[in-house]
Amino acid sequence: MSAPVTVDAPLAARPLPARTFFRRALRHRSFVIGAALSLLVLASALLSLVWTPWSPYEIDIASKLRPPSAAHWLGTDSFGRDIVSLLLAGARSTIMVGVIAVGIGLTFGVTLGLIASARRGWTEEIIMRFSDFTFAFPAVLSAIMLAAVAGPGMVTSIIAIGIFQIPTLTRLTRGSANAIWAREFVLAARAAGKGRFRITIEHVLPNILSILIVQVTIQFALAILAEAALSYLGLGTQPPQPSWGRMLNDAQTLLFQSPMLAVYPGAAIAVAVLGLNLLGDGLRDLLDPRLARER
Repeated sequence: MSAPVTVDAPLAARPLPARTFFRRALRHRSFVIGAALSLLVLASALLSLVWTPWSPYEIDIASKLRPPSAAHWLGTDSFGRDIVSLLLAGARSTIMVGVIAVGIGLTFGVTLGLIASARRGWTEEIIMRFSDFTFAFPAVLSAIMLAAVAGPGMVTSIIAIGIFQIPTLTRLTRGSANAIWAREFVLAARAAGKGRFRITIEHVLPNILSILIVQVTIQFALAILAEAALSYLGLGTQPPQPSWGRMLNDAQTLLFQSPMLAVYPGAAIAVAVLGLNLLGDGLRDLLDPRLARER
């Protein structure tokens, strides 16, 4: 009677010890800066849930376009609303839209990519042609069509951005999974009698997680930009809910009178996107097993 076949996971599937990972992370400049900026944006959103200097919904026309002062640290907008309060509340809206939209793209994209890689044949062809078709509908175009049917709003922007995320994650998952299916340990697992679903869950998915984690940070940054663009065009978050894109829209008619009204939300968007991009670059290096062996 032959001995049972045992399947050892490759190096890429074996996570680094937590202490080693964090030690390397603290030495990685891009990761540290990106994590600090991302945590700053996240902390601002969480803080807005319990405290803001003023109510972001309170309109005080008598105090409109006030310069920075002890009462209003960054001044007020054309409706007399406190800029700091709007930025904090806008971070909450931006993160909520980004998290839900990326979650939609990740759920459907990874699932379809894994199915396409595992089943191959007509299943893979149909899924990939569906992805190609979805590529023809960028977030702005999808939002315009959804707004025509259901009206503009936060839900419209979430669905539009989520749909735009699906084909990218589907293609990435399928390509990465195909490379894993050709590896020796997967062939050994198939020889041991494991089914495609079990191999996908136990061997394929764990080995592409690092790639997906890095891609999610990039997609999150793109979702923030898309949300700001949709809100700026009036298709996303609607008044009185604060949004960085809405702040840019409100400031466009006051660029010569009060240009800082556009600088503040623009800087917030830039910080969020830069932080996520640097965080993604750092995670890419830290999760690469070849670089882990070199350091």
